[in-house]
Amino acid sequence: MNSLSIVVPIYNEVENIPRLYAALAPVLKEMNREYEVLLVDDGSTDGSKAELDKLAQLDERIKVVEFRNNFGQTAAMAAGLNHASGDILITMDGDLQNDPTDIPMMVAKIEEGYDLVHGWRKNRQDTYINRKLPSKLANWLISKTTGFPVNDIGCTLKAIRREVAQELELFGDMHRFIPILAYWRGAKCAEVVTKHHPRRYGETKYGISRTFKVLLDLITVKYMIQYLVSPMRLFGSMGLLSGGLAALAGAATVAMKVISGVDMTGNPLLLLTVFSVMVGIQFFVLGMIGELGTRIYFEVRRTQPYAIRHLKNFDIQQKFPRAYDESRAA
Repeated sequence: MNSLSIVVPIYNEVENIPRLYAALAPVLKEMNREYEVLLVDDGSTDGSKAELDKLAQLDERIKVVEFRNNFGQTAAMAAGLNHASGDILITMDGDLQNDPTDIPMMVAKIEEGYDLVHGWRKNRQDTYINRKLPSKLANWLISKTTGFPVNDIGCTLKAIRREVAQELELFGDMHRFIPILAYWRGAKCAEVVTKHHPRRYGETKYGISRTFKVLLDLITVKYMIQYLVSPMRLFGSMGLLSGGLAALAGAATVAMKVISGVDMTGNPLLLLTVFSVMVGIQFFVLGMIGELGTRIYFEVRRTQPYAIRHLKNFDIQQKFPRAYDESRAA
């Protein structure tokens, strides 16, 4: 039976920590599996550290990762995933808006054969103007841009197979794009409707300004999933477009000079030709630098631009016939 690791980033949730434990403990006990709960303190300043220390002393299955400073939710999520030891990793918020009773359903979905299951807060209990409306617009844009069908990319409640989570590289504010990053690596994903509760204690850490961060992160994700392995496809295409524009502008310039005898001093088409040639060269150079950077990236990190689901018959030692008899050759 698969063991579980519950990963919860914590930032100034002193009132919610004991209530979170009280909500998680009976659910996990009823599942009758080995489990651990990793609470990652992201530099809290409200007394959360003391509450986490109490829980760690009370229950050895509570593991605490304490940051030296506030590094953000993505860093806290990455630390939790990196320190988790379970077969299935569950991520959730520490504000009790995610419901722990959804965990068994999501684990069952994973054991049906999925690699990642992410929640959909269909009946979201948040304010409409500054939370629900921006979220709907962002989810629509993300789905159209990446080609990944999703209704709620921002839901923290997820279940992930350990081997898939280990492949994730989370930086900046990329935690909300975990399903897309996993899907890009070939993970089989499913979205399920989950319960959602209004925040009762503490203050929300998000505002409408987060929408702009999501848009910037979306550009990064789009580049990663489509052009990371071969940047020349992007920059080379832009270079070809610039070169084509330069050719058209140059042909028009020559025609104006030869046919009409127009003075080319300061002619806009001549300037456009020169500018397009220069820009095109720069795009090709960026593409070559990007290709070199990609090769260095994969070599230094000792990773491959592919993900293997299964290997079959590799545990069987095979004896291959020699190409020639070594004794005769001697």
